[in-house]
Amino acid sequence: MPPLDPTAHDPALRPLCLLLLPRALDGFLLRDQAEDLLRAPGVVAIEPPRVPYGALARLPGVVADLLAGGQARRLVKTLARDARRDVTRGGVPRVVVIFHPVQYILARAIIGLVGGDCELWYGRWDRYERAYDAGPRMRSRLELLHEQAATRSQITFVASGALADLETEAGREATLVPLSADGFPAPDPVGGRGPEGEVRPPVVAVSLGHLGWRNDWALLHEVSRRMPELVLLLVGAWHDDECKDDPDYAACRAAPNLVWLGAQDDEAAARLILCADVGVVPFKVEPFNDAGLPFRILKYALLGRRTVSQPLAGAQTWATAVTFAEGAPAFVDALRAAAGTRTAPDLELRAWALAQTAATQNAPLWARLDAVGVDTRGT
Repeated sequence: MPPLDPTAHDPALRPLCLLLLPRALDGFLLRDQAEDLLRAPGVVAIEPPRVPYGALARLPGVVADLLAGGQARRLVKTLARDARRDVTRGGVPRVVVIFHPVQYILARAIIGLVGGDCELWYGRWDRYERAYDAGPRMRSRLELLHEQAATRSQITFVASGALADLETEAGREATLVPLSADGFPAPDPVGGRGPEGEVRPPVVAVSLGHLGWRNDWALLHEVSRRMPELVLLLVGAWHDDECKDDPDYAACRAAPNLVWLGAQDDEAAARLILCADVGVVPFKVEPFNDAGLPFRILKYALLGRRTVSQPLAGAQTWATAVTFAEGAPAFVDALRAAAGTRTAPDLELRAWALAQTAATQNAPLWARLDAVGVDTRGT
């Protein structure tokens, strides 16, 4: 019996291009290019089937073909039914696009079902058959499926010249279609300009330590909003349970220019400070925070970075290393003034910080030990 061609008896069915997505569109590596094609009314995204493509490829050939045949029949039937209900929906496959050789099993079943002049397009951005996670048996299967797909396809489009060369060596043609990154964020690396046309270069700041209830999230939210050229590296464990009812905390969690890096060891934290222009102490001005001495001020200074802080009384102890700024506008001004420090660290500040050793800080305690007669020889 010849293959069923729905368009042969129902001209209302429009020709479709089916993009067989190897994973959900949101997580698809080629999402930008898929979305570009999906702007056409006749291009339809087909989400991965319930039986994953990889699982299908691991089955014996006959079993895989039976399962793929069932999937293809359901898909073609659904598309035809949708088209008969609404001419702007559904249709009949005229192009089937795959992005991995394991998808060829289903694509072959669809093409075999609709027949006619249905084309296969094969997209290739890696040497899938050499994948690290594929064992010898799976690699052999992938090589066969790749050979079959590339031989049958009307268009094999590849991401690199090297992949095109491989097809040429195999006696086949390939069309170069490099990758795109339309949806990847691209903040201006030069920064921006203020209302008077002044240059506002990017500023990288770092906050080291606990991220919970002692932080002034309203301040950070407003700073992030006023200062789009800011990148704030938040190094430390964050505590959603401490701030779950704070809308400013929620806004900070969502702000694209606040980068939450989690807890890091000291070696990693020091390197992250080296990536920054300035450190911050984003504490609320309240009794618990006001009297203490934030340890991070000294850590920033060891790397030649000043600290921007609200006017905390305890931080005055190390005033030589701190720029005090009350409120978001002043905080923004202080951060902008630090732009460029990451390539021109304050070496005098670093020398001061290196001198703040345990022995130096403990001098009054050593003196008292001597005074009360405790043996301190050899120290």
